[in-house]
Amino acid sequence: MIEIKKSLLSDGEFNRGVFAKVDIKKGQLIHEAPVISYPNDQHEHIEKTLLADYAFEYGINHTAILLGYGMLFNHSYEPNAVYDINFDNHTFDFYAYKDIKAGEEILINYNGEVDDKTKLWFNEE
Repeated sequence: MIEIKKSLLSDGEFNRGVFAKVDIKKGQLIHEAPVISYPNDQHEHIEKTLLADYAFEYGINHTAILLGYGMLFNHSYEPNAVYDINFDNHTFDFYAYKDIKAGEEILINYNGEVDDKTKLWFNEE
């Protein structure tokens, strides 16, 4: 259903993103990304690494690194996908927010909410 390909949106070392291999309908589950969580007081160690830009809030007291394709979805303030945290399964579940065509890059809002236009950490000076 999804694959990793070169993204024109990413300007990092790897320039990759998650793309639909088939048409995906609004509301359809796209990916369940397992998490490795750790207490927030350990995040200072992660901050010294490249992983800091890929960490997600995981409840009030924890942060998470996502496995699978979870860390490879690129950001958009006009996303076509959303995610829910599934604490029971320890996954981030990614769903189509709108219909996604085959070949289209799947994008999420890094702020966690579709309509949250707050400036992101990598755009702040």
